[in-house]
Amino acid sequence: MAKQRVKLTFPPALITQPVIYNMGRQFDVVTNIRRANVTREQGWVILEVTGETAEIERAIAWAIEQGVRVDPIEGDIVAG
Repeated sequence: MAKQRVKLTFPPALITQPVIYNMGRQFDVVTNIRRANVTREQGWVILEVTGETAEIERAIAWAIEQGVRVDPIEGDIVAG
């Protein structure tokens, strides 16, 4: 199993949408929110995605298609 950490930045139109939930349902990945800050105007989430490399790539590509900005994270943001 591969593991990747990414920062998802949500535009205002997607703040109330269940993007992370849908990612876990539509793709064979496990999502783990490591850190987040969400307001009515903006939101970002540090997300750990675990699964087969191809599935992680598909899930991330899907999030980008939805309008979410996805940036790779290097290192551990929250130890543990």
